[in-house]
Amino acid sequence: MKFESEVVHAGDRKRRNGLPVPSTTPINLGTTYFYDSAATLDHMLGQPEDGFSYARYANPTNTALEELTTKLERGHGSLATASGMSAVQIALQAALLDRRHTVVASNALYGATISLLDQVLAPFDVDVYYTDICDYDLLKRTVEEKQPGCIFIESISNPLLRVGDIQKIAKLARGVGAALIVDSTFSTPILVRPLELGANIVVHSATKYLAGHGDVLGGIVVSDEAHHETVRMISRIAGPLLGPFESYLTMRGIKTLALRFERQCANAKRLAEWLSKHPCVDRVYYCADPNHPDADTIRRSFAPGLFGAILSFEIKGADKEAVLAFMDRLRMIVPGTSLGDVHTLLLYPLIASHRNVSPKMRERMGIRENLVRVAAGIEAVEDIMADIDQALKGV
Repeated sequence: MKFESEVVHAGDRKRRNGLPVPSTTPINLGTTYFYDSAATLDHMLGQPEDGFSYARYANPTNTALEELTTKLERGHGSLATASGMSAVQIALQAALLDRRHTVVASNALYGATISLLDQVLAPFDVDVYYTDICDYDLLKRTVEEKQPGCIFIESISNPLLRVGDIQKIAKLARGVGAALIVDSTFSTPILVRPLELGANIVVHSATKYLAGHGDVLGGIVVSDEAHHETVRMISRIAGPLLGPFESYLTMRGIKTLALRFERQCANAKRLAEWLSKHPCVDRVYYCADPNHPDADTIRRSFAPGLFGAILSFEIKGADKEAVLAFMDRLRMIVPGTSLGDVHTLLLYPLIASHRNVSPKMRERMGIRENLVRVAAGIEAVEDIMADIDQALKGV
């Protein structure tokens, strides 16, 4: 099946023993499972991949979602977690468990990921080094010098939309025995499938494009065969799993992912083109820009004709007070902290995604006081432009 059919059908409609088949995966709330034979229960407790015994190990609704995300990312197996950040943490633990406790990470990451690396992992003797993953020569020197157990990148960086060459970085990781983890939340498996390019583990905030409606907090870890059992082992012990109701909602959201994301990408492209000519805008960051510093990588890596649904722009002459006033004037666009919903969201990195990043590090990352990030929704693009236009007039 093609991707547009897989999002609708994978994971659902299991046929067993002639029983009636529900057209959508049921929400299974049971925490404990028993069998006619205690010997069967013994087997399931020892081999949880063969069936169900306790919900911290596996749940039928979660399993259906995991089958779906495994299919979409072309992985060996998946884990549905309680949040995108719990997915990142499990992925890092799985990558470092039997390797050197050293991470080389992109110097352009989501703020909470930086906090996880610096405040949670570093105190446990994990050495973290940040570098520009889009400067391949610099990255190569850093990796060869630090000999990391793990390289961590985003498929599209948050919020300035830099794009590293996953295929080249994966080859570099293999050369030093490191695992490559890619946070692919911004791109979704429609735009980029990192495992096909050589990555070992892919993570998503399911809260965003996968669930797609602002009503789920969740994460997804999709791994290759070498890391899947380690990911599951960590989850069976620590238990940061997605609830079955949230798994159901995420599956329901994914069924329209192809339609939503294509519309959002189209809206973002038109919005970026319009903003680039707006008199109140200094600069626009968007992956379709022919002058994008990573244009060659984008052309090779992205699905044809799609450039993502996120853009950022700098408001001319605006300080924090002016940006907050601009946000207050928005009438339709939601000034919220997320992305990937059906409605357009506008985020101010200074107070949200990168709030806990030091001013000096934000400056090094290029995140200035006048920068805002837009996650295009599925509304009429003319209405999105009109709302931003009227809000900018007061700047």
